[in-house]
Formats: sequence, C-alpha cells, structure tokens
Amino acid sequence: MQHQIRRCGGVAFAALRRVGHFPAAAAAAAATPAAWRRLTSPRLYSTADTSQQLPANLVQIMEQRMKLIEQRSAYLQEQINQPAASPEEYSRANKEFHKLESTMELIKELQSKQKEIEGLKSLVTNSVEEKDMREMAAEELLEAIEEEKQLQHGLFRTLLPKDEADERDCILEVRAGTGGEEASLFAMDIFKMYEKYSQKNGWKFDVLDLMESVSKGYKEASGTISGPGAYGKLKFESGVHRVQRVPVTEKSGRVHTSAVSVAVLPQADEVDVQLRNEDLRIDTYRSGGSGGQSVNTTDSAVRITHVPTGTVVAIQDERSQHQNKAKALKVLRARLYEMERHRLHADRSKLRSEQIGSGDRSERIRTYNFPQGRVTDHRVGITHHSIEDVMEGESLDVFIDALLLQEEMDAIASFTS
Repeated sequence: MQHQIRRCGGVAFAALRRVGHFPAAAAAAAATPAAWRRLTSPRLYSTADTSQQLPANLVQIMEQRMKLIEQRSAYLQEQINQPAASPEEYSRANKEFHKLESTMELIKELQSKQKEIEGLKSLVTNSVEEKDMREMAAEELLEAIEEEKQLQHGLFRTLLPKDEADERDCILEVRAGTGGEEASLFAMDIFKMYEKYSQKNGWKFDVLDLMESVSKGYKEASGTISGPGAYGKLKFESGVHRVQRVPVTEKSGRVHTSAVSVAVLPQADEVDVQLRNEDLRIDTYRSGGSGGQSVNTTDSAVRITHVPTGTVVAIQDERSQHQNKAKALKVLRARLYEMERHRLHADRSKLRSEQIGSGDRSERIRTYNFPQGRVTDHRVGITHHSIEDVMEGESLDVFIDALLLQEEMDAIASFTS
C-alpha cells in the first residue's frame, strides 16, 4: 500500500504510523511545524499505547467521572426496582443500567486493585516484616501497579465521550447525484463496495430497495447492515462521493466527473422512536418502471409519510405489501432517530466539524479517480493508490481507521475540557 499525505494532522500521521510509513508522515509533518509539535508533544495521549502512564490530569478527571457513574448506577437500580415505574420508564432505566454494567465492573476491579496496592505498600515499608517477605511484596507491588495501569487505560477508554449508536446495526442509502447515467452506475459500484466490505467484516447485508436506471445502474439503493459495531465503523461514510472516470458511453475518451450521495443511519427500535398511527399516512400503489426488482400487477408498493416532519419513505422491492411496509417503517424509524440525534448534537465541538466534517450528505468527502488509480479522502488528507482494492471493500479501512482515530483524539480533547 502506498499513501500520500495532502495535509498533515494527527490522524494522518497516526494512520501511517500504524502501517509503517514513517518517511511520508515525517516529510508531511516537517512542512507544518505546528502539527509536528502537537504530534510529538508528551502530553498527546492515545489509547492505542497502553505502555504509557495515564497523565495525572486525566486520572483526576477519570476519578470524578467514576463517582458520578457509581451514583448514576445506584439511582438506576432504584428506578428498576420501583414498582410504580411505567413499562417505558423501566425499559429506559434498564437499558441504561446494562450499558453501565461493564464500566461498573471495571471500576470495582480498579478499586480492588488499588486496595491491594495499598496493602502491598504497607508490607514493603513495614520494617517489622522479614526481608524475604518485603522483597516478595515489592515484586508483587510492581506487578499490581502495572495491572492498575492497564485497568486505568481500559476504564479511560470506556469513559471517553462516545456515540451511543456506535454498536447498532445501520441502514445504508445511496443515491445517484450529478452525472446522469454515469452517476447511477457509480452508485451501483459504491453500493456493492459496501456490500463487499460488510461481508469482509462478517456482517449481514440485506437489500431493502433498488431503483434501477436505464443503464441498469442504481438511481437509489438502500440496505441494512447488521453486525457488531456496524454503524460505528461506517458513520463517517455519509456524504458526497465523487468519481472521475471515462463513462462507458463516452466515445471520445473524455473523463467525466459524477457524484453520488451516501447516508448511513443507525437503526432504531420502538423504544427509541415511537410511531403513532395518527402521525402516519400510508399509501399503496403498484411497483413499476425500471425500479422495482419485483414489478407486478398488485398494489404491493408502500409509501409512508410521517406527517409531523414531512418525512417520506417508499419501498417497492418485495412482492408482499406487508413486507414492504415493515421495511418502510424500519427506514422511517432510522431517519427520525437520526433527525433527533442531529438536533441533540448540533452543538458538537468545532474541532470535530473541522477535522472530520459534519457528516452531512451534501459535503464532498471522497474522490475516486479511476484514470490515476487513486482514492482521496478530503477530511483526513489521505490518498490510497489502489482504487481496485477500495472498490472491492478491501482497503476501505485505510480511511475508516484514520477517521475513527481522529474521532478518538477529539474525544480525548473533549474529555479534558
């Protein structure tokens, strides 16, 4: 793999460092001294390096958060055991309580280890004890301190600000943009790229709906991706993907620029989004044109309009009206859930929006240049020179890992603010 850095940032350097490309990273960093100082600063901490001692300021903040989590866990336990709690209150409290369980286990384990360390320190400094006993305690103390450090690192990772939807399944939506038939062909390529990437990760990929173009590309395509951490890995794929290549219909060999928009939405359940019948307008019609995989003569296609928000979802992929309705409701819940998440996170840090981007589907995030065989992600400034590997879903992690690393760096900055 060859990489080229277009602009230097912590994420670009760290991503290259992972795969052993020090020279390219160093050259890019040297051109931007401020970035180089930030990267080599002893205060820069990454959860990937557990050999480091956790900085004292982070330990202090972490201890404050631990107390808050213990208090919150105790409160939720009371709510769960409250006979007067409604089913919805119980469900929400139980869901949050189980989210905190693994963190609470780490907190208890760390506290137990710290008590062990205090006891060993007492043995080491106790002059009454025999020399052999003190030496044995000193050895055990060193081991316990190392174990404490590992526990602190693990706990710190769980306490970093994170997207609660990261572990969810997701819905992928791809739409052809500017570029006519060529855009629809590229939309098909992108949709299949994510299908191959899903298979590579052991995730389940199911097509929700396809609307074909005249050239058998995809005007629109949607699917569900189910697997551990699917949304967390793919969430930064939302945006405009631009392609530069010679269309199959171009006889003069001119390179055209086309674009498709990608949206990745976390799947929502009924607890997250409650749909009231009075808020829904459901229309049925016949699937037709070159869009339905199952064009037929019955009113199987379903269009659902969420009246309060004006959100419309149409599905015509299945022959069964019932199946299309179920799929449409799944997509509708995901869109409404994302709208609410966007509203709640509108004030996210300026650092994140500058370095990663808003994730808005109107933002150009990546360019696929076929004549030169390269793919460039404009948010992290990384170019990968094997476009075939990317389209096969093999090298997408070059960009995904860099974006996730940048997200972690932002989370650490947010943790300390």
